[in-house]
Amino acid sequence: MIERLTRTAAPACTILIRLSVGLVFLSEGIQKFLLPDTIGAGRFAKIGIPSPQILGPLVGGTEIVCGAMVLCGLLVRLSTIPLVIIMLTAIGTTKLPMLGDKGFWFMAHESRTDFAMLLGSLFLLCAGAGRWSADAMLSRRGMQGTVDAKSRA
Repeated sequence: MIERLTRTAAPACTILIRLSVGLVFLSEGIQKFLLPDTIGAGRFAKIGIPSPQILGPLVGGTEIVCGAMVLCGLLVRLSTIPLVIIMLTAIGTTKLPMLGDKGFWFMAHESRTDFAMLLGSLFLLCAGAGRWSADAMLSRRGMQGTVDAKSRA
């Protein structure tokens, strides 16, 4: 199971996508704790998300943990799933209402980071962490263990 999650044929330059996605989510998660009134629970309450005092820190913590995992390239496919959910929720609760209120171009401008993070996370979910990652190292180690076990048999 772990080998299936860590296997990646993505090129080494995938690290650039990991850096982009991981740093943004890590930063946003930290900011939800540093500025809870404007970015965390207060913002969640303002846009009508239920239980903002619980969900604000929960989302912030998830962004910190998953963002750090993406940066390290550790269990990237698994860690991008909550990030995709977070981005779909953000787009649905903040950007789609803009579409009706202010039009397409205003929404497109305001949602550029959201769409970039969503697409970057989806890319990592599909492609994996890339050659320069903890996943690649774990995958190589797992494959080496399989070869060693077969040679002993």
